[in-house]
Amino acid sequence: MKSKKTKLKNTLSANKTAYHKYLLQDTYTAGIVLTGAEVKAIKTGKMNLKEAFVKVFNDEPYLINAFIGQYSKDSRSDYNPKTDRKLLLNKREISQIQTKLTKGTAAIPTKAFLKNGFIKIELAIGKPKKLFNKKQELKIKDEKKEAQRALKAR
Repeated sequence: MKSKKTKLKNTLSANKTAYHKYLLQDTYTAGIVLTGAEVKAIKTGKMNLKEAFVKVFNDEPYLINAFIGQYSKDSRSDYNPKTDRKLLLNKREISQIQTKLTKGTAAIPTKAFLKNGFIKIELAIGKPKKLFNKKQELKIKDEKKEAQRALKAR
């Protein structure tokens, strides 16, 4: 039997702080509307999702506050790196996101990746963590590390 070809996912940018700040629940994969120079800039690693979030205006989701640096060979002088960018989702997915975006929840982009030559954004719906939850997670991580060190020392 021949095995199916796997779809390659090359991570271009990741939002590691989202996993620390939020309890992430549901994830969605969305396309993003970009210009040619922005695509080249993202592929060279000039994207930052650290402060980005998703809002839905008139049944259309937008990626807000995501930084995409200017491509070095682009001659435009009026380029805004933090402009709002439209996300491409199905109507059903948009309505699901809207119903889950109640008070106290947010849609956060967790990573940008290449899938079959297209740039995709992975979104997650999450609630902000309380300070004691963050401290508890760090304590558990430290305990696991100490246990691993003790096992290695034997």
